[in-house]
Amino acid sequence: MNKCRYMTALALAAGLVCWLVPFCTVQAAPETEDEGVVLAEYEEYYERLMSIEDQSGIGESGFRVVEDQIFALEPDNEDSILMVPAFDEHYNRLALFIVDSSGQILYRTEQLATNHCVRGRMRQPVQSIAAVSFQDLNRDGRMDIILITSCINESGAYAGKTYKVGDVLFQSKTESSFYRDYRISDKINRFGMNKSAESITAFVRDGYSTEFLYTATTLQELQRNKFRIISEQCYFRTFGKLGRLQVTPGTYRIADYDIFMIYLVNEQGDIVSVLQPMGEYDNLYALKGVTCRDIDGDGLKDIVILARYSYEGDAGELIVESDYRIYYQRTGGFVPDTEIRDTYRCGDEDTMEILVEKARAYWGWQTTND
Repeated sequence: MNKCRYMTALALAAGLVCWLVPFCTVQAAPETEDEGVVLAEYEEYYERLMSIEDQSGIGESGFRVVEDQIFALEPDNEDSILMVPAFDEHYNRLALFIVDSSGQILYRTEQLATNHCVRGRMRQPVQSIAAVSFQDLNRDGRMDIILITSCINESGAYAGKTYKVGDVLFQSKTESSFYRDYRISDKINRFGMNKSAESITAFVRDGYSTEFLYTATTLQELQRNKFRIISEQCYFRTFGKLGRLQVTPGTYRIADYDIFMIYLVNEQGDIVSVLQPMGEYDNLYALKGVTCRDIDGDGLKDIVILARYSYEGDAGELIVESDYRIYYQRTGGFVPDTEIRDTYRCGDEDTMEILVEKARAYWGWQTTND
């Protein structure tokens, strides 16, 4: 790597270059983190990485190879190059090595979105590789790499919560070399298209995108982009000073997944607020109900959503479970509950009435009568 690219890598490690990472999961660097220390750590780490000449040297240089995630880019070709992922034992950063049939390293990189979840720090919260897929995403006849990792932050508002980070490496015209487009990785992660290799493929190769779900300003714009309103749960309610708003739940389908969102729309058709009750689930399986009632006893209508969601388990199996979200009305909009779900996890037998009763009991209500 030339000096310019090397210094850019150092800047990224220190958090000097802004990197856009998964929506609502980034941790800011602690104020006590010394920039000079980070740069020195990265320089040592980078030299170790670049000194590795063959596959056998990966472990000897302080990296843990993920043996069950080593794959041939062309399985039917006996001489196919291999993708070998490895985590640095000290900093938990992920590196990818492209290795030929003799074990010689042809290409390596650690410039991955998952290595920038915590800005300005060397140690990263990567836990495991969730998915690897090889697809010709830009239709140039060469196999590209789709990579998804599962991460858990150690601190901050999202501590202990698992989220996914997606990335794409395109194979270049130079044999066994790859490159990334950070703008593509940004959109994959910022707009929730990192849940599966299928959704990344639908975005990068086929041009489908969930971006409009987060940027639309009117209901008409949503519908123009094929947002499907769940009409039986769509209705107007008056929310104090926010006025009369239409509660508009619906889905957008990308690959085999229904992305669930709720919009609060005024009588002129403008979007006033956006709710994302699906969280880190992959797919809306069934919407059980949306109700607008005062939950915390402040006299303002809050919003409760009860639904069944699906996601892929560790063994690739489909898991379906019920879950709920509560959004409290405040002067300027709605804020998500951060307390009740930690004390009560609902099951398939729970109804909306049961859920409202338990939520109100948490706030000290003696009755569920409105």
